[in-house]
Amino acid sequence: MTHLPRPAFDANPSSGSEGLGNLPEWDLSDLYASEDAPELKRDMDWLKEACTTFAADYEGKLNTLDAAALLKCIERDEAISAIAGRIMSFAGLRYYQLTTDGGRTKFLSDCQEKVTTYTTPLVFFTLELNRLEDDHLAGLLAEDQKLARYKPVLDRIRAMKPHQLSDEMEKFLHDMGVVGDAWERLFDETIAGLSFEVDGEELNIEGTLNLLTEQDRSKREAASRELARVFGENIRTFARVHNTSAKEKEVIDRWRGMPTAQTGRHLSNDVEPEVVEALRDAVVAACPRLSHRYYELKRKWLGLERMQVWDRNAPLPMEDTKTVTWDAARQTVMDAYTAFDPRMGELAKPFFDRGWIDAGVKPGKAPGAFAHPTVTDVHPYVMLNYLGKPRDVMTLAHELGHGVHQVLAADQGELLSSTPLTLAETASVFGEMLTFRKMLDSAASDAERKVMLAGKVEDMINTVVRQIAFYDFECKLHAARREGELTPEDINALWMSVQAQSLGPAFDFMEGYETFWAYIPHFVHSPFYVYAYAFGDGLVNALYAVYEDSPEGFEDKYFEMLKAGGSKHHKALLAPFGLDASDPKFWDKGLSMIEGFIDELEAMEG
Repeated sequence: MTHLPRPAFDANPSSGSEGLGNLPEWDLSDLYASEDAPELKRDMDWLKEACTTFAADYEGKLNTLDAAALLKCIERDEAISAIAGRIMSFAGLRYYQLTTDGGRTKFLSDCQEKVTTYTTPLVFFTLELNRLEDDHLAGLLAEDQKLARYKPVLDRIRAMKPHQLSDEMEKFLHDMGVVGDAWERLFDETIAGLSFEVDGEELNIEGTLNLLTEQDRSKREAASRELARVFGENIRTFARVHNTSAKEKEVIDRWRGMPTAQTGRHLSNDVEPEVVEALRDAVVAACPRLSHRYYELKRKWLGLERMQVWDRNAPLPMEDTKTVTWDAARQTVMDAYTAFDPRMGELAKPFFDRGWIDAGVKPGKAPGAFAHPTVTDVHPYVMLNYLGKPRDVMTLAHELGHGVHQVLAADQGELLSSTPLTLAETASVFGEMLTFRKMLDSAASDAERKVMLAGKVEDMINTVVRQIAFYDFECKLHAARREGELTPEDINALWMSVQAQSLGPAFDFMEGYETFWAYIPHFVHSPFYVYAYAFGDGLVNALYAVYEDSPEGFEDKYFEMLKAGGSKHHKALLAPFGLDASDPKFWDKGLSMIEGFIDELEAMEG
């Protein structure tokens, strides 16, 4: 049952730190002082011994345990998860700081192999838990309140019961996990090592993607064409990674009897397939009212006959291309958080003061942004690639929301704190919304308000429409891979099949754009992760509507929801707010907020 925390990699991050002020770096010593820290060796030795004795004490005996003994067993497993999670968090975070460093890569790989080897004897635990009769387990839970607290964890484990293999096969798959991880690392290292040249300047992927939001259209075009050229040169590697990881998933899914490639993700997200399909269908149906309509407006603002892909994230002509210093970004987000509830500001403060954020863009640093929960007796770490764009302020608000959520949920303990991905985006998107509303209220003019509204609409389209297009691409990719090996051209065609539908008739697609699936980490690291963004955005829009309608007592209910971590199903979490995600009309609530913003933008045109 060992739970290793994974960072929540976030989509559409923006990507020189000159003039930004003093950007913070991580202090990882709260985990371990260094690679050769005696505490690290002590913990690794403890882990090896703890896993061996756990297996010796419990293997083959779970069905003989009374309630108190089963509780002790789960608590011991939780302690193992905490130490394994601490080791892997330290190794992973050091690696993300400098993915091109051979020593850090080897250290991560060695830790991964040791932890996998040591925890292999624990595989029996979930298998035997799943073999317990329903009535027998229900009886034990009824006997002991402390044990009953773990029911949500046990329920999630037992949801996998129909897909469980023999003990020997499960151990084999556990051991083979490091091979799949190696393909993920190949992807990470390939991406981090790519070099792009735009107007005589050599850039990494973050710096090049960042040019897509430049005011100068020729610069955006040059960056797009250079991205296409470099992706094209490396497309065989990316196609190999996708073919292999999709095939590995197909084999495991087939052995487990998973009806679709998405089933595993839905199970781990503790969400019903029909809820996800209702979300997907609602978003696709809304595209003409959302993205198609917005991009037609943007086309007019930019004074273009046709939009090109490099215009999608272009700033508006009336936009002031100001650089936001780190201190100003911090102040903006802290003010928004504190205005909602002073407790939220207090929870966010140590991230800035204690080395919990790594903000600067540095060679070899992993791209994007994430909040990594580490383990519940330490604290989360936030990674950004901060370049001072207004959108980077929103990314900070977003990641800090994850961080606050993770801090609040930590009291649930190692096994119950981890939130399903669908709910993991709640606090992050809510934090963004608070920051946006605060900035919108202080807009000095209609023109400034228009720019801010347009920016928010674009972010929401990226979070909702674009992520659902990504989800559709993945569904098609995995379905096609089941029929056989995919050439790069096959994957390119699948990518293009979802682009026009999501972006609309205002766009032309340049030659080379068909390769832009190549750099998106979610497809490799976390298949079908992407719909969680749309889920989170829709859920938060509905939540925010409740907050605006009846703010009385909202903050306390909101904090209770975050503190619950993974201890409650989405139905139970949303019930206090009068919301239900399994109601198909629920998603229209969230989408109508985006539509309302576009209505306001259109009215400004009149």
